[in-house]
Amino acid sequence: MAREKIQIKKIDNTTARQVTFSKRRRGLFKKAEELSILCDADVALILFSATGKLFEYSSTRHMRGEELQGLSIEELQQLEKSLEFGLRHVMDKKGEKIMNEIDLLEQKGSELMEENEWLRQQVLEASKGIQQAADSENVIYEEGQSSESVTNGYSSSSGPSQDNDESSDLYLKL
Repeated sequence: MAREKIQIKKIDNTTARQVTFSKRRRGLFKKAEELSILCDADVALILFSATGKLFEYSSTRHMRGEELQGLSIEELQQLEKSLEFGLRHVMDKKGEKIMNEIDLLEQKGSELMEENEWLRQQVLEASKGIQQAADSENVIYEEGQSSESVTNGYSSSSGPSQDNDESSDLYLKL
């Protein structure tokens, strides 16, 4: 089924107009690059948006450093300024992206440090709870016994008692 031909007229919706401009601008730049490569042609494209923003494309061999012998000193200086401006712009954008990445990584690092500290607190609280439970079991075990029997019980638990030969049990006598 063939595509219908659309009528070319101004798009009233500003958002739709901006989206169409962006898509067609990319397509136009792509076509210019293809024409330059396929036909070995010098292509320059200057485009202004409705807001006045400048978009440009240049495929000249001069920008790539080719065929410079025919240029005058003034043209070479102009080319050098243009290349320096472009390089400065690229380096600024690269630096900005690197700084943004560093900020994101620092933020992620601090979040991980906070989470690590929280987990340490959880482990500490859990170990305190286990210790308290073990201590309370010892207190229940020791209730109602004399200090001598508790001492004998602990000493016999560490090894066989030598003065208590008649009983091999570790239980305490009352």
